[in-house]
Amino acid sequence: MIQVRTVFSAAWLVCGLALPVIAQSAEAAAPPAQSWRFTGPFGGVDASAARRGFQIYSESCASCHSMDFLHYRDLAGIGFTPDQIKAIAAKVNVPAGVDAQGKAITKPATPASTFLAPFADEQAARAAMNGALPPDLSLAVNAFPDGANYIYALLTGYADAPAGMKIADGMNYNRYFAGHQIAMPPPLSDGQFTFADGTKSTVAQNAHDVVTFLAWAANPEMSQRKRLGFGVVGYFLAMAGVTYVMQRRLWEKIK
Repeated sequence: MIQVRTVFSAAWLVCGLALPVIAQSAEAAAPPAQSWRFTGPFGGVDASAARRGFQIYSESCASCHSMDFLHYRDLAGIGFTPDQIKAIAAKVNVPAGVDAQGKAITKPATPASTFLAPFADEQAARAAMNGALPPDLSLAVNAFPDGANYIYALLTGYADAPAGMKIADGMNYNRYFAGHQIAMPPPLSDGQFTFADGTKSTVAQNAHDVVTFLAWAANPEMSQRKRLGFGVVGYFLAMAGVTYVMQRRLWEKIK
């Protein structure tokens, strides 16, 4: 599974993940490092932040960006209950083949359904987005170097263009995007979301939460893998201690 995700990450990065830009020679500013709970050898995903991030994705990002490698049942990994997952899936209608007259039909999604894509295919996406192709976000954090910090910087990097810089029609200035001109308008704003846990919705908070969700989506086994690694290290340390004690006792008898 990890190898498959790695292959798709590389392919996704090479095959047009970037939106159209102008002046590619302009260097983007380096993304500032943020504090992420999921980084480090023993860090895990903040489930509360990831759930808020899923809400942000659903209410803001999902209208343009797909997540083709996620199923609704996967949301159990960030703390959603089976009943909550069923309710989330049931709000979405997914393709269900064609009827007797050959017309496409839909049905409510189930936990086993993949996340609903906003467009039928790449051509439909480009037609709706003035030629731009919004990338799939399933592996976004893995596809970019320093992916979490880069995506956070991109989401918070919108600003007024410097004096004298001409912005092409339909483009937006972003400090951290290569060329500084990006087709995607600012997706986040202060007060945009109402979170059930009372967390205040600010651009910085929204960006942090949705990146946490994307980090989990790209590496859903992260916490389990780190717990396993911690257990393996602990086992070897314990065995090293036992081996040392046995060695001491053995050589004491020989002496």
